[in-house]
Amino acid sequence: MANYLNAFFFGIYPYICLAVLALGSIVRYDREPYSWRSGSSQLLRRRQLVLGSVLFHVGVLIVFFGHLVGLLTPIAIFDILGISHGFKQVMAILVGGVAGVLALIGATLLVHRRLYDPRIRATSSFSDIAILLLLYAQLLLGLLTIVASLGHLDGEEMVKFMSWAQGIFIFDLGAWTYVADANPIFKLHIFLGLTIFLVFPFTRLVHMLSAPLRYLWRPGYQVVRSRQFFGRTIGTGPQAGSASGAANADLIPGKTASSSPAE
Repeated sequence: MANYLNAFFFGIYPYICLAVLALGSIVRYDREPYSWRSGSSQLLRRRQLVLGSVLFHVGVLIVFFGHLVGLLTPIAIFDILGISHGFKQVMAILVGGVAGVLALIGATLLVHRRLYDPRIRATSSFSDIAILLLLYAQLLLGLLTIVASLGHLDGEEMVKFMSWAQGIFIFDLGAWTYVADANPIFKLHIFLGLTIFLVFPFTRLVHMLSAPLRYLWRPGYQVVRSRQFFGRTIGTGPQAGSASGAANADLIPGKTASSSPAE
């Protein structure tokens, strides 16, 4: 029975979650583009949001990319670079521990704000609260895995998870066997992480896929507004507005109402 459960949760379930993540995100972006947003509540309570959001995002980004690089980089690459499994394990504990604590502090502020501010609670959907609590639980589990990792400082336990993750992406049907005998806290951490991927397209987390990086190199824009009063633009100067320019053009010989006042 244990083998069947391991085969499903660590051999089949990952593909279900990744398929829903990819297809669900594409369908939502195509069919509901205006729901593709973070849904900020900054206007309701700013100070706690800024502090909690900065700590949470900085910590989570470090943890996420640490997992991404640590799990999916081929083991041979670390061997070529002379990075031992033990050194990698210790660095994962130190860097991941600090980043995890930062993210947990930020998440605590965000959860408190979301649940105990009446105005924010009233404007929060079920998915807003559920995904925040899921992320909070995942951070707690991640920090608890550090305690278990202290008993495997040789890095051999981490090699199992690297082999499993890389096996999933190369469609190794026996990938689940690498983690079959892993500590239950690690298994729960993996399961919850996969579940977050599963629900990702149906939550505000989709804004992660639309990081506004193009703002770094796009040309600047200047927005100019004018006040309209009964169809005429109010302003000063000879080019105050198209309506007044058109009216003045009637008074100048050779000009028509459609002529540009700059001519």
